[in-house]
Amino acid sequence: MNFPRRLPVLGLALALVLALAGLFGAAQFARAEVPYEPVRAQAGKDVIWIPTSQSLVDEMLLMAKVTSNDLLYDLGSGDGIIAVTAGKKYGARAVGIEFNPKMAEFATQRAKKEGVSDKVTFINGDIFAEDFSQATVVTMYLLPTLNLRLRPTLLDMPPGTRIVSHAFSMQEWEPDLTSTAGSGTAYLWIVPAKVAGEWNIKGLEGAAPGKLTLTQSFQQVGGTMTVAGVSQPLLGVQLSADKLSFSFMGADKAMQSITATVTAGNLSGMHTANGSIKAVEATRL
Repeated sequence: MNFPRRLPVLGLALALVLALAGLFGAAQFARAEVPYEPVRAQAGKDVIWIPTSQSLVDEMLLMAKVTSNDLLYDLGSGDGIIAVTAGKKYGARAVGIEFNPKMAEFATQRAKKEGVSDKVTFINGDIFAEDFSQATVVTMYLLPTLNLRLRPTLLDMPPGTRIVSHAFSMQEWEPDLTSTAGSGTAYLWIVPAKVAGEWNIKGLEGAAPGKLTLTQSFQQVGGTMTVAGVSQPLLGVQLSADKLSFSFMGADKAMQSITATVTAGNLSGMHTANGSIKAVEATRL
């Protein structure tokens, strides 16, 4: 009878199988326990990931004058450093949009560790599909081509929205402010009101309603003031967010100035002429 001699062999084989299964299971468990860590220059949907230094993040938020009243959206939020800093340092609400689900989860855990998960959230999504129109501040570290794709959307945001980009500009839309921190450069834009066109203006001293004609290229504005058929060029025109100011020469050859706020199809403010300050109103034609 050979059966007794086979039993130890079968037992040894069974023990070996169980041991290998245990080792495989332990290896799988170990791999599952390794936390995700982003790697510098790792590939993404549209860009590779390069971390932004804390010093430049601080400078970007300082440029945008972030406060607790702001809602910041970080486009392509990566490891979440900008959104988390905005929430922790300034008490701002912040939302990061990140295409890589592992990176979005990494940033979410970072917000929890920093104690700002009540203010800071991260969306696993596409920056060209998600709605960030409610933002008062937009930050980004993208490529120039992506900045230009976003530019029409950014320009349609409410006047006064602050846009801050790490490293890359938006071509002919010149930044309102440029700053550096360490080896990094940041650019700030303030979304301007759309003022181009003709306006019927009332309230000019001693004159019938005039026609204000404005040309615009982003925040750069020029134009003329026409009163009683006589046109004068606008001088020193300034447009920041929804605030417009300019000067022009009146019929008496004295300088006059207007400082106004633009809201949709209306313009309202103050007209200064010959030491007198009066209200002025204009409607778009």
